[in-house]
Amino acid sequence: MVSKKADFGTPKGIVKHADFRGALETADFKSLQRDPRTRVRNQTEFEAMRAHLVARHADVEVAHSYTDGAGHIFDCIPIEQQPSLKGSRGKVAEPPELAQILGARTAAPARAVLAAAPGTDRYGNVMQCPPGHIPVRRITLEEMTRFPTLRDFFRKTSAKALAPTAPSADVSQNHRYAYAIQVADNLGAHNFLNVWAPAVGTHQIFSLAQHWYGAGSGNAHQTLEVGWQVYPDKYGHGQPALFIYWTADNYQTTGAYNLDGPGFVQTNPAWPLGGTIAPVSTDGGTQYELQIAVYLYQNNWWLYLGGTGAGNTVGYFPTSIYNGGAMASHATQFLCGGETVCDGSGTWPAMGSGALAAAGWQHAAYQRDIFIFPTSGGAQYATLSGQQPSPGCYTEALGNTSAPWNVYFFFGGPGGGNC
Repeated sequence: MVSKKADFGTPKGIVKHADFRGALETADFKSLQRDPRTRVRNQTEFEAMRAHLVARHADVEVAHSYTDGAGHIFDCIPIEQQPSLKGSRGKVAEPPELAQILGARTAAPARAVLAAAPGTDRYGNVMQCPPGHIPVRRITLEEMTRFPTLRDFFRKTSAKALAPTAPSADVSQNHRYAYAIQVADNLGAHNFLNVWAPAVGTHQIFSLAQHWYGAGSGNAHQTLEVGWQVYPDKYGHGQPALFIYWTADNYQTTGAYNLDGPGFVQTNPAWPLGGTIAPVSTDGGTQYELQIAVYLYQNNWWLYLGGTGAGNTVGYFPTSIYNGGAMASHATQFLCGGETVCDGSGTWPAMGSGALAAAGWQHAAYQRDIFIFPTSGGAQYATLSGQQPSPGCYTEALGNTSAPWNVYFFFGGPGGGNC
């Protein structure tokens, strides 16, 4: 809810959106090449990135701006001007209440309310948007040019789970996992996702924890993903960021993180997609969680954070993005756990807390109170199968007990050079 006392005047300490947009028009490839982090392949790809940002910011009316805990700028724009709705006259969908679906099942509250009442940023700007607006992370050319191509910027590559090995020169082969899966037709699921801040160093790409959905096979494989990730090349810092992702063709030509490109329609300004999550769990100390639910309703995959009421919806993925594929009607797999990636010259980073699953409560990362929404209706606790293809680096341990844990698992590990 937006505070009536919020001051949405000219933001302090932040480059004005108009000035940022103007700088894009005159940005120079050679000047960015002086940054050692720049990996854009050539002038042509640079121009594609610049053109994307120019089009993204054209005719956008920014009512307010603020920074998150890591200093990223978020611009408050009208809901209808976000990438998935810009230029469209389509009506924004209305979210469902999940109370009837859940029945008597009510989830215990998370240990931390991660969408806490807004405060002010480091410059004194109120960290919220006016009514009818949503926060959109201001992507810069500096961020985009840390990737070889425009498509690489959007892509979250996929790889099969491999036997333990040294890092490959083909980064797509360097994804490693510890997760749980249920193969079942479903309309979504629910869980609590424990939040940590694993270190991601040089030659390491990202470490994440998520819950996600899949359907289809080969290049027709489609996903919907949500969780937190530490991804320094993308976000420019080592803190966990809230993320979403989707693909309709196995990460080939479709898909995007957050609001980086069309796909997701955000309706609730309380959750800045791509923004930092704080606080995070500490070893032997307080454990913080992110409550997540996804539910397919009237041709939209709705995302809930922090609760299961209509007021907890962040927005939705229209099923139209799946182009009539498997995820246009339901998912056939529900998965949850961790993923890491390294480049060909490094080692894999820590996953979760960095502790293996056997370390347990207050030491290993976990997910709990896991249930799915079957296509037959209602909700039922998940029946999971654990997967740990790299047990020397990352493990997973399933459990089932009384509320508030119910179906749960611990997961994670230290990573290393032979995962």
